[in-house]
Amino acid sequence: MSMSDPIADYLTRVRNGIHANKKYVDVPASNLKRKMSRILVDQGFIKRYIIIDDGIQGIIRIWLKYDELGSSVIHNIKRISTPGRREYVSVSELPRVKNNLGISIMTTPIGVITAREAKRQNVGGEVLCQVW
Repeated sequence: MSMSDPIADYLTRVRNGIHANKKYVDVPASNLKRKMSRILVDQGFIKRYIIIDDGIQGIIRIWLKYDELGSSVIHNIKRISTPGRREYVSVSELPRVKNNLGISIMTTPIGVITAREAKRQNVGGEVLCQVW
């Protein structure tokens, strides 16, 4: 089965796992999804992730993070750039999410990074998603 937007599928699996109060979710692996998972761990939105080798594509198992009251650390996760409508921004137009309480994940010429890091590196790129 071909998938037209694997990033939207990744975000939807995480969102559905949060709504169902799951401990972890499994998503099909790709290099871009690994880099996005690394950013989410570094920014404190998920606990951790591992790569499971299934002999085909691989699976990323993502452990979701909840606070002491049982509510998710991720309040919203939103796809910005889609295959039908790409959203590119220059350095001067880099998005701020919830007054810098959230993050934007971007693809840039130097790799997959947050908008804050793109500002430090003085590069623009495609905005993949926003998390807060």
